Amino acid sequence: MKKIEHIGIAVKDLEKSNELFSKLFGKPPYKSEAVESEGVTTSFFKSGPNKIELLEATNPSSPIAKFIERKGEGIHHIAFAVKDIYAEIERMKLEGFTVLNDTPKKGADNKLVVFLHPKSTNGVLIELCQDDL
Repeated sequence: MKKIEHIGIAVKDLEKSNELFSKLFGKPPYKSEAVESEGVTTSFFKSGPNKIELLEATNPSSPIAKFIERKGEGIHHIAFAVKDIYAEIERMKLEGFTVLNDTPKKGADNKLVVFLHPKSTNGVLIELCQDDL
């Protein structure tokens, strides 16, 4: 793994959360986009080299809607940048982690993504992501 790519935060209201984080960082999000396959709309903020992704559910059956229903708003996942996502999937399986999707999906911010189940990572949803080439 190369670095923490971003921290994902589940929010109920993206517009209100964008206002809050804009005040926090002193600037607006640099990017917003819908990821229909995941049922979310996202926005991204930068703080130095670090990124924060806000995620709002666009339908009640999306993973973010279910997360907020169970746990409320808050940190949803930590994403790590990887050089070769396919090799990392195999390495994670060999190390005993539960990989939620065997094939990377197209995620936000032009990334290929795969998730590790929180039950195998001390309760933290881990996202591995690679720039989509």
